[in-house]
Amino acid sequence: MKDEKKRGRPRAFDAKAALGKARDVFWDRGFAAASLDNLSAATNLNRPSLYGAFGDKENLYLDTLEGYRQDGMDALSEALDPSLQLRDNLARVYESALSIYLHGETAARGCFLIGTATAEAIQHERVREVLGRSLSDFDGEIEKRMRLAVESGELPEGADPQAMARLASAVMHSLAVRSRAGDSRETLEAIARSGVELICGRR
Repeated sequence: MKDEKKRGRPRAFDAKAALGKARDVFWDRGFAAASLDNLSAATNLNRPSLYGAFGDKENLYLDTLEGYRQDGMDALSEALDPSLQLRDNLARVYESALSIYLHGETAARGCFLIGTATAEAIQHERVREVLGRSLSDFDGEIEKRMRLAVESGELPEGADPQAMARLASAVMHSLAVRSRAGDSRETLEAIARSGVELICGRR
């Protein structure tokens, strides 16, 4: 399978850069509306090279989802630095998320995963698996920080770390959807602050 993929690759092929360009196309157009011509033009790969490098359109889309998931996990891990207070961690998580969600040449694009994979998950089992695994991974990373917060007394002793992590994630999902719907940065930042206060309490 690997040999087949390599066969169509042009010289000086940069897979990471090509995936980034393809992700932009899927992000703006969605999986169904992103044509091979769109993807070829964005990646500067003709169709044979595109197929040779990544397989079919679904495989290419899955590769972009996996890359986004990993980027998200890296950013989340950095934002949840346990040397900071939990409320600062969550504020950093939401600030980082909004810097991504509000980006876009014509309009805010929201979250790549939430904005595109949720639409395809019903018809594409592999997309549904990546979506479910990604959300579970994000929840799990936040839950680890919530457990530390309970142990350190930042959260009440009886607090449920799993439930609190899912609540924190739900705020992020709301930011993703609302940013794509056109809510202002001011409104979204207010929602983020309310989420932090809901979890950590008012100062």
